[in-house]
Amino acid sequence: MASSSPHDRYQSPLAGRYASDEMQTIWSARHKFSIWRKIWLAVAQAQHECGLPVSQDQIDELRANLHVTDDDIAAAAKYEAELRHDVMAQVHAWGDRCPNARGIIHLGMTSQDINDNCELLLLHQATNLIRERAARLQIVMASFAEQWIATPALGFTHYQPAQPTTVGRRAIQWAYDLHCATQPFDATAGQARGLRGATGTQASYLALFDDDASKVATLEDTFRANMAKLLDEADAPLFAGAHPLVSQTYPRIFDAHVVSSLAAVCAVLHKAATDIRLLSNRKELDEPFAAKQIGSSAMPYKRNPMRCERVCGLARFVWNLVGNTYDTAATQWLERTLDDSANRRLTLPEAFLATDACLSIMTNVLSGLIVHEATVRKNLMAELPFMASENLMMEAVKRGKDRQEVHEAIRQHAQLAGSRVKDEGADNDLIERLRNEPLLEGVDLDAALDPSRYVGLAVQQTEAFINDYIAPLREKYGDRQDADDLKL
Repeated sequence: MASSSPHDRYQSPLAGRYASDEMQTIWSARHKFSIWRKIWLAVAQAQHECGLPVSQDQIDELRANLHVTDDDIAAAAKYEAELRHDVMAQVHAWGDRCPNARGIIHLGMTSQDINDNCELLLLHQATNLIRERAARLQIVMASFAEQWIATPALGFTHYQPAQPTTVGRRAIQWAYDLHCATQPFDATAGQARGLRGATGTQASYLALFDDDASKVATLEDTFRANMAKLLDEADAPLFAGAHPLVSQTYPRIFDAHVVSSLAAVCAVLHKAATDIRLLSNRKELDEPFAAKQIGSSAMPYKRNPMRCERVCGLARFVWNLVGNTYDTAATQWLERTLDDSANRRLTLPEAFLATDACLSIMTNVLSGLIVHEATVRKNLMAELPFMASENLMMEAVKRGKDRQEVHEAIRQHAQLAGSRVKDEGADNDLIERLRNEPLLEGVDLDAALDPSRYVGLAVQQTEAFINDYIAPLREKYGDRQDADDLKL
């Protein structure tokens, strides 16, 4: 039995739980149909200017009825149930609103003159939003890095203890990785499809102008100029150019490039989220945790890194869409086959919605990420004596000791201390053992075990990246964060 309640139908979690209102608006039905109307208006205006039988009164009527109402959408749905064609359904619904202009709407056009130009604009708008969110996240990461820029922390390679870094240096690496991931956005900036007709040859437009190819070129240039005037300043550049060759659709490989760029962003966010999850296990970091937040229904003590886990889950969803887009590009038979349509209605919006959600969640996490400084130091100091052994040997040799004898003494102490930690579950007592080692008499162990001596240029590298890369972002976007407004 049909129900009017939305709770009786499946709703995408991307819309209901995760993605921002801004990204959902870009991919909404009303926004899409509004762009369709702008395209039809821009074409009609161009046809009028090029001498085709389209009157100024008809153009004025279209312009006065650009807004898409709920009644318009409902009317188009009724038409589509009869016509089984979404574009023609909108033509008829708008024609009802514009009876004087009904006869010239969609003149000489094919559906992809409408849909592809619209989708390229949606991709442009959605990419710009992702670019901004990624920039703001880099700023948040940098602010966190500045706060903890000089706090030494145990480094890891192969997830085994390695040379120390700093808490801030690790975070600024996430920011640089994200910077690298967003660079392909410039290569996928896109351009309009233009007016190319059913198979890309512009045959219908050529017929409208009695085989005058120069007028067809003028029509397209005028259309793109008109379209740019109807759009916001940020969107107008898309119509500065057009794909030089298309079939019925723009090359679907472009979609694959766009989604691949989103997947690169998600891969970086997955890595950062995983780092936080690993360090949460070591009790060095904690996600923000609300006063009444429940970590586990069965284990009340738990503070699970659930937001980072959510990022990892959504990120995997995005990069698994990449292969789908390459499949679509590869299976476009000859000038076009329609099996791309239903697939792309899912793949393109959801790739952006999920990436948007990942960026929003990570912004929230980094805005309130908790550092347990005492535990960070404790974990580092448990391993630092092993890493300081070479420095200790050199200090001992300066005091006249035999390097090989010192090496053997430290090796034996280290093995015993390591066995005590692994086999007995006791604390690492290597420092105490070394304090009582005669071969190290006179060596200042406290100075040798100062963690700041082992972090290399971590502080300077962090400062340099912030000055060179983050400062321009702060100048453009400010230091504002809207983490409290995000769906989490």
